[in-house]
Amino acid sequence: MTAPSDGPAPPRRRDAARSRELLIQAALELFAERGYDRTTTREIGERAGVDPALIARYFGGKTQLYLATVQLELGNEPPADLLEEERLRTLLVRLTQRGPGPSFQAAVQPGDNTEVQQASRAYLYGRMVDPLRERFTAEGVDRPQLRAELAAAAFAGIVLARSSGAFSELAAADPEELLPLLRDLLAASRPS
Repeated sequence: MTAPSDGPAPPRRRDAARSRELLIQAALELFAERGYDRTTTREIGERAGVDPALIARYFGGKTQLYLATVQLELGNEPPADLLEEERLRTLLVRLTQRGPGPSFQAAVQPGDNTEVQQASRAYLYGRMVDPLRERFTAEGVDRPQLRAELAAAAFAGIVLARSSGAFSELAAADPEELLPLLRDLLAASRPS
């Protein structure tokens, strides 16, 4: 016979670090499988085995969780710029598989200065614009910031147009077929 308990069982301790890790892993998988737009916070929570409300608590929302997963995948090293062929190839393949995330959408949506919009834009600048600006500055190119923004905007526009299906041949093209064309287009942002 067991002794009676002195009250309710103590509440289970939450392991915040473990919950964050599970959410990031589930989000990585789902964003890779379905893309950003077709993945819901409920699905992320279910796959992670935790309450989806924890996404808001630990990350601030789905967009910030997405940016955290991208940061985890890419690491903290400064990225190569868009004129580096392997960087361009990697982005094209990844974006073909997953579709554009919020950072690309922030490039074309009007700025409303929300925290999410600011985070997405900061990410876009840090990963795409800044490396190009640094390259153009080192090369002594006139108006390096403007040229870097122009190249990043062209790339973001192509990615968004490709995923929307608005241009059928662009949407159907294989990334390897697009790579040299896109490289030439982006290289035109700096004078020869």
